[in-house]
Amino acid sequence: MGRSTWKYQVFFLFCLILHSQLPFPSSLSSSLSSMPPCSALLHFSKSFSLDKSASAYDPSYPKTASWQEDKHCCTWDGVECDKNKSHVVGLDLTSSWLMGHFHSNSTLFFLPNLRRLNLADNDFNGSLIPSKFGNFKSLTHLNLSNSVFSGQIPFEISQLSSLVSLDLSENGLLIKAPVWKRVFGNLTQLRELILDYTNMSSIRPNSLMNLSSSLTTLSLCECDLRGKLENNILCLPSIQTLDLSYNSFNGLLPSSLFNLPNLSTLDLGYNQLVGPLPSHVSGLNLSVLSSSSNFLNGTLPSWLFSMPSLETLYLYSNQFVDEIGEFKYNSLKNLDLGYNKLHGSIPRSVSRLVNLTSLSLSSNNLSIMLGSEMFSKLKNLETLDLSNNLVSINDNAIYALPNLQYLDLAYSNISEFPIFLRLTTNLRYLSLSNNQIYGQVPRWLGDVGMNSLYYVDLHDNLLQGPFPSLDFSSLHFIFFSKNNLTGEIPSLICDAIHLEVLDLSHNNLSDMIPKCLVNSTALSVLALQMNSLHGTIPTTFVKGNNIRSINLYGNQLEGPLPQSLANCTYLEVLDLGNNKINGAFPYWLGSLQKLQVLVLRSNRFQGCIGNPMTKFPFPNLRIIDISNNQFNGSLPITYFEYLKAMMNVDVSELYMGDNYYQDSLNIMINGHYIELEKVQNIFTIIDFSNNSFSGEMPKTIGRLKLLIGLNFSYNNLIGYIPSSIGNLDELEWLDLSFNKLSGEIPSQLADLTTLEVLKLSHNQLTGHIPSGNQFNTFNNDSYTENLGLCGFPLSRTCDNHEAKQPPPPTLQQDENLEHENGFGWQAVSIGYACGTIFGTFVGYLMFKIGKPKCLVRMVKLEQHIMLRRLKKNGHKRGGRR
Repeated sequence: MGRSTWKYQVFFLFCLILHSQLPFPSSLSSSLSSMPPCSALLHFSKSFSLDKSASAYDPSYPKTASWQEDKHCCTWDGVECDKNKSHVVGLDLTSSWLMGHFHSNSTLFFLPNLRRLNLADNDFNGSLIPSKFGNFKSLTHLNLSNSVFSGQIPFEISQLSSLVSLDLSENGLLIKAPVWKRVFGNLTQLRELILDYTNMSSIRPNSLMNLSSSLTTLSLCECDLRGKLENNILCLPSIQTLDLSYNSFNGLLPSSLFNLPNLSTLDLGYNQLVGPLPSHVSGLNLSVLSSSSNFLNGTLPSWLFSMPSLETLYLYSNQFVDEIGEFKYNSLKNLDLGYNKLHGSIPRSVSRLVNLTSLSLSSNNLSIMLGSEMFSKLKNLETLDLSNNLVSINDNAIYALPNLQYLDLAYSNISEFPIFLRLTTNLRYLSLSNNQIYGQVPRWLGDVGMNSLYYVDLHDNLLQGPFPSLDFSSLHFIFFSKNNLTGEIPSLICDAIHLEVLDLSHNNLSDMIPKCLVNSTALSVLALQMNSLHGTIPTTFVKGNNIRSINLYGNQLEGPLPQSLANCTYLEVLDLGNNKINGAFPYWLGSLQKLQVLVLRSNRFQGCIGNPMTKFPFPNLRIIDISNNQFNGSLPITYFEYLKAMMNVDVSELYMGDNYYQDSLNIMINGHYIELEKVQNIFTIIDFSNNSFSGEMPKTIGRLKLLIGLNFSYNNLIGYIPSSIGNLDELEWLDLSFNKLSGEIPSQLADLTTLEVLKLSHNQLTGHIPSGNQFNTFNNDSYTENLGLCGFPLSRTCDNHEAKQPPPPTLQQDENLEHENGFGWQAVSIGYACGTIFGTFVGYLMFKIGKPKCLVRMVKLEQHIMLRRLKKNGHKRGGRR
């Protein structure tokens, strides 16, 4: 009997083992694997680690950390049970720090009576959404948003026939057309559907017609939807909130959307919709309307200003014209009509919008009086942006905006500080740049935003006198460039322990650079160029600093470079040009892996450059200018072998810099010094001119295929011009003049179709000048004082034959050449279309130095990057309107 019992026990154990390995029928599997609800929850919680970084939203805390086995799970945080405490019917673990893989056999699925499940804002490490979610037959609310799920939305979700609310947003999931049709065609009880940031690129707009008529909320923000929104789409009688923003819908704005009887929130922003807003609507009473960043035009219809419940109106970045109407109700809290073509004055009714917290009318053609009658009653106003309009200030208007945090009056033609700033104690952001404010900065400005001001921008004004005393304790960004400030940089700036960007360039500041600036671990940008600073560069750049850009160009600094600069491991731009700095070439900078720009021009450096002391020096260097020094010896061949950024394209951003500051440089282009307000990452330049380098030019220079400009002029170079220069397909200017080069001009140079400027004068070159392509456009100045040269354009013949001038191009050839260059002589007009700075710069280059093809590439690159950035910025929900 005992032996028989032992056999049955072994057999039962074998069955259990076999059950864990083989797929048994579901009924048997369920009976063997059933688990009490509290045990299932406890096992579920223990399958994840707790990590604060797993939850992005506040408030967040680890709910499961308080779960105790000796207490019934119905008392646990986030757990909801039925009245008898026999079934778990709700689980809310929102923002609970859960991190780890979500297993397909999770014990969560042993809670078949769940009605509400919320796992939003956790990190499930890219897990697929298990198909077993379809087994929760009683589920009415499911929220898996922002929890790092991946892959496709499983079609088993269609089995949740009782589902009322479904939120799978902010995971980057994929849903294909067949699944969309099956899932959302079957969920007839659905009232809330949120799929923001889901890839729906295969879903056609007409598929939106199949949605439940019970829907009250539909949010499909940034779902890669595209095509025309026809009038018969989205006829949802119960819809209250509709968000289709950040997609690629095009065509006319469908007027049917403005006839939905219960609609309260409508967001169509950041699409490609065209045409006017409907001239008439009936019964519409929106609380939120956003159609920003489209191509809408026409006038603003009267019904916009007659909705009694309207709280948010965002229509910025469109093409609306005419005047702003008078608001009939005072419900508005947020109003943004910026970047349109509106004119006239601000409607008087704005003074009655006492609930207004944000007002932005930037970049229109409005005439605005900053007077007490208009703004004194707006006590709740936090954001005021009137920039790029015509603003005037009423001197006698003394009033307070006690809650104002953000003020932008840049490009507004004002000539004095707004007096209401004196009473603004909570200000965080102040921009008065590009105006005509003159005289000294008033002392009371130091009291503005006491302990709160983090951004102040007064650049491009007419300010005089000493640098103002501000409340530096909370400042992160200071911009006072292009004024006429004098005196020293105050020692109080050392109190700015959070300072990230300091731009005091283009003033007349004197004395020495405060040492505390280089002791900071917060500072990212130090821009002090074009002042009268003297003394030495501070020597104590601390380890672990975050300095990205140092520009001290055009001062009177002297002495050697401090070797502590090698501690600036994040340094990208170092411009020390036009000073009196001496010493040997700073080879130790070669260890800075991020360095892109090195300008030592017009100093007192001397000696041989020698060989690098690091294994792979300057791997990201794009611009190196050491011209007008006293360097000698051979050209640094070894360095040229490691300039990887001049060999391979790796450009993720158009300009050097970041969101708050973009680097500017004074740089030689085609023989002319040009001040670049922004530095394009496509610029790759080597300038070693006006030194005493000797020896031959290295053949390895031909590996730097991204070079746009190469200047070795005014040295003592000998030997031949390397034929490998013919490999530099992007080269636009080549200056080898005033050397002792000999031999013939390599015929391979005629293959450089981008070459605009060629300077080979004052050498010892001989033989026939190559012909064809760009060589047919160069004149005598390119070759003067080379007595052995012959052929066009020189009058000197080769082999007793006259130098023949190439035939004039036909009209068709002229047009083709213009097309290849990328610009015609209409280029100056680009300034109107692309902005004053960029257009003026392009136009100047057209007339002054030819038609550089790097700008053609720059325009194409800018289009690509801006489109990608627009989509990327859409992920930042907090900044979305």
